[in-house]
Amino acid sequence: MKLEGKAALITGAARRLGARTAQTLHQNGADIIIHYRGSAHEAKTLVKHLNAHRPGSAVALQADLLKLDQIERLAREAADAFGRLDILVNNASTFYPTPIGHIEESHWDDLMGSNLKAPLFLSQACHPALRASRGCIVNMVDIHGRSPLKKYPLYSIAKAGKAMMTRALALEMAPEVRVNGIAPGAILWPEDENQDSKEQRAILEQIPLGRTGTPQDIADTILFLVTSPYVNGQIIAVDGGRQLF
Repeated sequence: MKLEGKAALITGAARRLGARTAQTLHQNGADIIIHYRGSAHEAKTLVKHLNAHRPGSAVALQADLLKLDQIERLAREAADAFGRLDILVNNASTFYPTPIGHIEESHWDDLMGSNLKAPLFLSQACHPALRASRGCIVNMVDIHGRSPLKKYPLYSIAKAGKAMMTRALALEMAPEVRVNGIAPGAILWPEDENQDSKEQRAILEQIPLGRTGTPQDIADTILFLVTSPYVNGQIIAVDGGRQLF
């Protein structure tokens, strides 16, 4: 129970990596604030599951992170949910291709908004509560913040910005608040992709470990970061060695 008495806000936590992170931090004693935008059923189901194991230990909060007023409301409600806020995991993300010649301003607003603008302004809004608890932030970056993904220039640019945001906030918010990041590689394939696609096989050939990772690999790394009081300004690649190439 490394996190007993601490409260964690995880954005985009109703499903996939966010849900596994919520479960892992909860298993280690944290009270959990599950943020969702549209996945209300999944979020409320997860809250019910967590509260069945430890009554009163989880809540769900809805917000559209592309709207600054809702970001500020989320930060206030998260700090009030358990009377404190110790951990912010900026997990929510948008991912889709924007090949050159087809990029629209709406794509810029959406991809930069969800992957960079929202995490920055939510971190700022949560800063007073995190400073009071001497808490920490973990940003979900991506290996493609360092090595761009073909046909995904806007997504790659946004994640590169999030990597620099992680380092900048680690400097700005120290010494009271630590800020670190995770750069996942191939963990979960996009839900609309064929599991045996040629592209996926090509990706696996680039991974020295020869396989995808699991959501638990990401959740365990987040747990390491939030319980390591002298780690600050770092971005850990969880990619099976893919960035060695």
